[in-house]
Amino acid sequence: MEKGMLYGVGVGPGDPELLTVKAANILRAADVVAAPRTEGGGQAALDIAAPYIQGKPVLYCAAPMSRDRSAALASYREAAREICSLLDRGKTVAFLTLGDPTVYSTYMNVHRMVREAGYEAALIPGVPSFCAAAARLGISLCEGSERLLIVPAGYPGLEESLDVDANKVLMKAGRSLPALRDLLEKRGELENASLAANCGMDGEVILPRLADLTGPTGYFSLVVVRPPR
Repeated sequence: MEKGMLYGVGVGPGDPELLTVKAANILRAADVVAAPRTEGGGQAALDIAAPYIQGKPVLYCAAPMSRDRSAALASYREAAREICSLLDRGKTVAFLTLGDPTVYSTYMNVHRMVREAGYEAALIPGVPSFCAAAARLGISLCEGSERLLIVPAGYPGLEESLDVDANKVLMKAGRSLPALRDLLEKRGELENASLAANCGMDGEVILPRLADLTGPTGYFSLVVVRPPR
């Protein structure tokens, strides 16, 4: 029997209408949809793709929200094992991932494991969250010869990244927002910072001025830092 194919499908930032035509076609053609689900039952990627996969079997894959690398790797290996079993039966599997699979996506761990096991796998790009956020904010991320730096906000080395002469996108800012806001204020950059949270999802928050933030926003938050024009 010919082995099946795995597709890592970027479903975009939250609005199902931002899912690409190619991604929609792959989802409609897939035999099985694999979807990450957190310990708390969160399944944002599946919710976004729901209009395109009605009636298809879903393989739920654990998505631990933890920086414990060993626990995360164990989850990725289990997902890869289950996917390889489906591929051995000739199934086409579409693995859903938020935004684009090449930008801070844990899916890439599964992708590499499946390929290293000798199976075919392809990437289907999606609209990155920071592009959708910039559109909702009505701003450009970079123009002309400007540089753009994209970094995770909650990891070590952030202050050094802020020293770089570039416009910045600070991803995954949710839990670190209070400290990030204080740091930007200390550096005199708070007035140059904008916030987008849950872009295209329920509970969306769009703030052209991060300084106006009055409460928590959740995991799917990012900050754009750029000089005013």
